[in-house]
Amino acid sequence: MSAVPERILIIRLKSIGDVLLTLPAVHAVRENFPSARITFLTSKENAVLLQGFKDVDEILPLDRAGLRTGNPVKIVSEMVKLFQRLRTGKFSLVVDFQGYGETAWITYLTRARQRWGSLYSTGRKWAYTRGIPRNNDIQVADFYCSLLEQCGLKIGPLQNSFILPLEPLAGARDYFSKNRLDPRQPVLFIQALTSSPFKNWPLDHYLALAAHFRGKGVQILFGGGPKDVAALQPARTAGFVVATDVPLLVAAGLVQLSTVVIGGATGLLHIAVAMQKRVIMIVGKNRKETGLPFQHLDWVLRPDDSNDLATLPLETVLAACTDALAGTAPENSPRS
Repeated sequence: MSAVPERILIIRLKSIGDVLLTLPAVHAVRENFPSARITFLTSKENAVLLQGFKDVDEILPLDRAGLRTGNPVKIVSEMVKLFQRLRTGKFSLVVDFQGYGETAWITYLTRARQRWGSLYSTGRKWAYTRGIPRNNDIQVADFYCSLLEQCGLKIGPLQNSFILPLEPLAGARDYFSKNRLDPRQPVLFIQALTSSPFKNWPLDHYLALAAHFRGKGVQILFGGGPKDVAALQPARTAGFVVATDVPLLVAAGLVQLSTVVIGGATGLLHIAVAMQKRVIMIVGKNRKETGLPFQHLDWVLRPDDSNDLATLPLETVLAACTDALAGTAPENSPRS
């Protein structure tokens, strides 16, 4: 690069897991430009995640839902605010990890001297000074770092570290206390549901898993969101603690206080990996490496010869959880 950038804009709008998996790349940007001001543009609903990115100086939320309301006043207002922010930001480098049509336009409109982007389509090359073709055969975080390297940055040992703020961690401790959970003793956190039913191991299997370990003295905590209240009612009926009413970062705090985290390919499990928690991710046989736990492919469980998760035997998951619990000490003093 001819000049060291003073202001850098990083773009990744969605989803939770993919935003989280930019962490190693964001750290690499900081390593290369230690004095630069780094701004991260993401969807409004994912902005809270950036509170755990220690290398990000400014969070720029985009109300994408507002842009799709059909309300011309709302759309124009949001676009004017975004355009003004992009131009006043005076960014000298923009890195578009998303590579969508809308993010290509956003990148172009910054008028930054250097504009790097992930290319899903060669038709978007016009938006970037360097466009790197998307590689869907490697882990997302590895691709983001490869993009930076192909654009001329030096990539050292990759770091994947999500630093949970003190306030949500305190909220998680309070939740544990109110529900008589002790973080000094083994806790199995079960994220049974994902955004896509085909990525879910059957709930009755998770309930059998939970019942087995409760019988062994392990504390059980089911995670979920507001939309999962009805679906997770069987877990409540069985007497398990079910956390569907906590904000995302407090849920991350519950994960940090837990010993082992199990579930499908979903954002909260990627957060758990970035907080150095022991994870077991259940995925289909044909799922690509792209969305698997970063640097921990050995933490994945798959059916032997099917993409149907229901064919993964309960006994296999029981054995994996037993090994993980045996090899992981309870989190007595989580990082803040």
